[in-house]
Amino acid sequence: MTPLLELRGVSFAYPSPGEGRGRAPFQIRELSFAVEEGEILGIIGPNASGKTTLIRLLSRVVAPARGEILLEGAPLTRLTRASVAQRVAVVPQDVPRGFPYTAGELVLMGRFPHAPGRFFESDEDRAAAREAMELTGVLDLAHEPLDRLSGGERQRVVLARALAQRPRLLVLDEPTAHLDLRYQAEAVGLLRRLNAEAGLGVVLVSHDLNLAAEVSHRLLLLDRGSAVSLGPPESVLDEQTLEAVYGCRVTVEKHPSSRRPVVHVVWPEPDMARKG
Repeated sequence: MTPLLELRGVSFAYPSPGEGRGRAPFQIRELSFAVEEGEILGIIGPNASGKTTLIRLLSRVVAPARGEILLEGAPLTRLTRASVAQRVAVVPQDVPRGFPYTAGELVLMGRFPHAPGRFFESDEDRAAAREAMELTGVLDLAHEPLDRLSGGERQRVVLARALAQRPRLLVLDEPTAHLDLRYQAEAVGLLRRLNAEAGLGVVLVSHDLNLAAEVSHRLLLLDRGSAVSLGPPESVLDEQTLEAVYGCRVTVEKHPSSRRPVVHVVWPEPDMARKG
């Protein structure tokens, strides 16, 4: 079966500042992995490991310097932006306040890739937007201006916009960053349901190792643009590997109910010599 998403030897570097200076060192180096239909792949790694650059590559904001990215078997660079947007939806980490739209209007924008050149939404568009807002619990906010919403409410509205696209692949950048515990649990439950029932593929980028371990079928650990480890959470979240990548002591144990790995930082003891 053809994967939903496949990266083959992908490398990327941003141009160096200043004219004629070539390119900076690679932010992504020879990266290869695939995401199957109905799979949640968690992308983890420290700051500057390449996670944000990877999202930009998957969003077609930038193109690989080497290698190729395939979407359902087709090279991403050969697809139109509308075709990519019909199949891939991206939920960013930061949701700006400045848009002069209501929540409902923003969610309806998720339907634009399905109707290029059409200025008015169809009944199907309105039904898809309503369903997405019901799934994310923001239907009652449909007429609220975005700048009146809390960070967590805006995050759920943007997730609803992505779901209104009815994509095959969902790319999430820190999806629970602005959510309290209740909505974190609801977001995780929704992802699992869409993944299981609709076969939605998910790429989840997160600093939260425990969230990624709980939700993902596999994890990809990045460090300085390269893949350190790829596999089930139990094999990737190894104490020795994590300590080498993150530069701090950790312990890993199993969650009492899910039996998924849970990572704890071993905090340094206070410097007693500084007291007194």
